[in-house]
Amino acid sequence: MEQSANAPLPRSALAVSRLARLDGLRGIAACVVAGYHLQILYYNGLGDFYGGVAGWFFRWGWTFVDLFFLISGYIFAHVYIGGAGLRTARQLGDFAVARVARLYPLHLTMLLIVAVLDWGKPENTLPIFLCHLFMLQGLVPGADSGFVGPSWSISVEILCYFLFALAACSGRRTLTWISVALVALVVTKLAIFGLPGGPWGADCLIGGVLGFFIGQLLWQHREILARVPTIALALMLTIGVTINVGSYSPLLPFDLLAWPSALLLVLRIKTFEASPLRWLGDRSYGIYLVHYPVLNIFFAALGKSHASTTGVIALYAAFSIVVLVVANVVFHLVERPGRRAVRAAWAKRYPVASISGSVAAYQPADSGH
Repeated sequence: MEQSANAPLPRSALAVSRLARLDGLRGIAACVVAGYHLQILYYNGLGDFYGGVAGWFFRWGWTFVDLFFLISGYIFAHVYIGGAGLRTARQLGDFAVARVARLYPLHLTMLLIVAVLDWGKPENTLPIFLCHLFMLQGLVPGADSGFVGPSWSISVEILCYFLFALAACSGRRTLTWISVALVALVVTKLAIFGLPGGPWGADCLIGGVLGFFIGQLLWQHREILARVPTIALALMLTIGVTINVGSYSPLLPFDLLAWPSALLLVLRIKTFEASPLRWLGDRSYGIYLVHYPVLNIFFAALGKSHASTTGVIALYAAFSIVVLVVANVVFHLVERPGRRAVRAAWAKRYPVASISGSVAAYQPADSGH
């Protein structure tokens, strides 16, 4: 018997497949964001000096955070629409616990470390600390610049999770209509009120919502999109990253053209699931959270620099090595043990239908990332 279009989402008895190629893309995106922040802190204007492709990354590297949101939306649809489902209170509870297990242990660890090292800075106050502690830093004006600055995106992710779960538990048709409405609303706002250039703090929240729900719409229409010629996707990506939008927000071409095309292209490229890229993807959340404190340590030790080309390369190499080493350490000592501990505590307290099957087999990766 055919299921109603607005019936509860189905639950698969089998674990959903891992989208390993998106892990690779997420890892690259985390590295680009880290590199962008390095040049902002040390060599503001370096993009004008280098020009070309390097200049583009120095100018637009911040938009890769929006790519994180889009990847998250796609993966969440893959896991929870295509597999686990969000039909019951228990499934919603498992969903919430899985998100806490994935995000909070490393977030709390980095917050406490930075609080010990940098307490007393103008942007690091008790109210801002409390916003970060309760993961509200991207939703409270002025809280996004304190402590672990890039973690603002985590709180925006959590809002997206809430909206996604609320819609998904009502059925696929409801989820689709809510997604379309949110995307249309944000696109309209950006088209009318969006500012050129960026990044702008006012766009952080709406940009995250836009990317996340575009991502899950891409998954819902993946069979149709699979028939789009690769050359057409490559052309859309090229237009999205190069078009001059004049007085409009750059999030429009990036979120509507560039990043959807990039995601769909990567799903067709086997290289992105190679072991080194998967290694990078597994540590992408760590890279994202540890790189900013590492930057602050570099800045405190070296100050702002105008080194030669060789010096810039040497600094980038040293920074990259330190960030990757620290991200690997926290992955083994904080992320994985923390995730297992939270899920084990939940399963022990509520052993029936505990976090297992599709959700345990593939914990969705987050834009935080």
